[in-house]
Amino acid sequence: MKMYFSRNPNPRLAVAVARYLNAEVDFEFASPRAPDQGSRYLSLNPNLLLPILERPGKPLWEADAIACWFSRDAGSNFWRTDDDEPEMIRWISWGKENFVKACDMVHWERGTKQRYGIGPCDQAMVEEGLRQFHVAARILEAELSARTWLVGNSVSFADFRMGTFLPFNDAARLPIDDYPSLRRWYGQLEDIGAWQNPFDGLSAPDLPPMPD
Repeated sequence: MKMYFSRNPNPRLAVAVARYLNAEVDFEFASPRAPDQGSRYLSLNPNLLLPILERPGKPLWEADAIACWFSRDAGSNFWRTDDDEPEMIRWISWGKENFVKACDMVHWERGTKQRYGIGPCDQAMVEEGLRQFHVAARILEAELSARTWLVGNSVSFADFRMGTFLPFNDAARLPIDDYPSLRRWYGQLEDIGAWQNPFDGLSAPDLPPMPD
């Protein structure tokens, strides 16, 4: 099997899952939307987006689906398959429409657009993203004040998914330190080697630097 990845948030998430679960997979850095690259990847993912898992049979794309597949292949409960599965899926769904979405909005303006010269930072979008961030962060703060992880007593994919954009907070500058339980929870993720540095030992060019 081979997983095509980049250092961007969702591919990073998929690589972190694979490394955490010690998946037997080869990794290849890819740029499907680069000039003259699209034809190579179109049959693997018609969206030309990463990550992509090339495996026997049909290729798989989307980080959540790939995480599910890796967990099932490893026989792990990282992707919950017991009575906690509905709660895990609830947090994945809620996160992508609330906390993760808000982080993405701010990171897009302060990080991605600046790294790739897409355009000036739209301060109105930053303010809206921060507003949504605080709404979602207050909910997470209340939940995490009474539990170690989002689901049960051990890390799950819900935690990895919720933290998708936080490794990029040097650019986004989200105020997670305003929320002690949220900060404590994310510190636990940072203590997991596969999360902290999923690209260790891989050939993966650095992201473009942030402009001064």
